[in-house]
Amino acid sequence: MMKIDAHQVGISQGELVLFSDFQEDGVMWSGEGPRELRRKITFPDPYTAPPAVHVTLAMWDIDNTHNSRVDISAGDITTEGFVIIFKTWADSRVARVRAGWMAIGPVKHDDDWDLY
Repeated sequence: MMKIDAHQVGISQGELVLFSDFQEDGVMWSGEGPRELRRKITFPDPYTAPPAVHVTLAMWDIDNTHNSRVDISAGDITTEGFVIIFKTWADSRVARVRAGWMAIGPVKHDDDWDLY
């Protein structure tokens, strides 16, 4: 459990298309075996400690003649941002994916002072 000891809590969120490999015959669509894509996300404003980050599939377009194998997660979480990690494996064919994310954590309050 994350306990936030701050005067102010910030929530950042967003959505982005991770890839559209069907149009370009990319590796997620045409490849086999383990495949991974990483996409760096930068928060609009930094947190004062690494936030809790939730990542979800907002849209997926997958070939229905193969098994659907998908793993999506957040990694490398810092006060400045994180990385969305998308993985598939075996004979899964993924045409395109849109990911949604939300970060919740402590942010600097206007009344906080920086002492030098």
